[in-house]
Amino acid sequence: MIQLLPIFQLVAGLAMLIIGAELVVRGASRIATAAGISSFVVGLTVVAFGTSAPELGGSLGAAIKGNSELAISTIVGSNIANILLILGMTALFCPIVVKFKVVRREVIQMIAVTVIAMALMIGDTIPRFGGVLLFLGLLGFVVRSYINGKSDPEHAKEMEAAAKELVAEVTDGGKPPLLVNIVMVIVGIGMLVYGANLLVGGATAVAQMFGVSDAVIGLTLVAFGTSVPELSLSVVAALRKESDIAIGNILGSNIFNILCVLGITAMVSPSLLEVPEGMWSRDLWVMLGASLACLPLFLVGGKITRAEGFLLLGLYCVYMGVVFVMGGR
Repeated sequence: MIQLLPIFQLVAGLAMLIIGAELVVRGASRIATAAGISSFVVGLTVVAFGTSAPELGGSLGAAIKGNSELAISTIVGSNIANILLILGMTALFCPIVVKFKVVRREVIQMIAVTVIAMALMIGDTIPRFGGVLLFLGLLGFVVRSYINGKSDPEHAKEMEAAAKELVAEVTDGGKPPLLVNIVMVIVGIGMLVYGANLLVGGATAVAQMFGVSDAVIGLTLVAFGTSVPELSLSVVAALRKESDIAIGNILGSNIFNILCVLGITAMVSPSLLEVPEGMWSRDLWVMLGASLACLPLFLVGGKITRAEGFLLLGLYCVYMGVVFVMGGR
């Protein structure tokens, strides 16, 4: 018999993660802007964090509860969905023009951090020093991106303009009192924490109710739910002809998911994160394959066409079908 409470917990948890991330982004962006921090840095850090905050909240919550399977599956599933589903759907709405050479550089970096993450999982557990290594890599990524942006005047100018528009979109152009923004951040963080708790409990119960593994729930439903911010932002950016924001959001989210989400989760988890059984036989290779597929997409032709977007979506549907048929094996 289907019980509605676990399903409600799962949906409510996803909703709270998304709303909480929105509050954190809005409040933190306004605080940073009021403090005189450039919109380029705000867009690079605060907005990037905001779109990946649901993954962070969900994975941390799962790890703290001892559910390594759900924690790692959420990260891997989200990275697969970002490329195959979100990039594909964004291209269907509007062909994506690749303008910046920095986009091509970030593709290489995304592939590199994916390989590093896979290397850390070879022993079927992720060591804590691996989490520290990933987090230090995040700091290096932010600093390097900032320096590169400033060292390329033309790119910096264009990215500054794009970031200003993005931050203005996030903040709605409003200027509420500082206290209101601080409260928004605090409430948003609280919703992330509580939403993560609901999400993990609901996902685990739903998995048990339907007889599927936590890995399948993490790779599919939770991964899709936590990728909703990236989906909405990328589609809107593409429709507004801000293709670089759309691409940068997807690539940045995948890099952030590995360096920050996986890094922090591995560091604070009460026990070592255990790689789910069967992850090496399919999902990690799909994540790497999706990352490698970005090379021809971004380096050839200078545009991601609707046909290529349709192909990516088709591959995602095939992958989802395989996951459900095999039941996480």
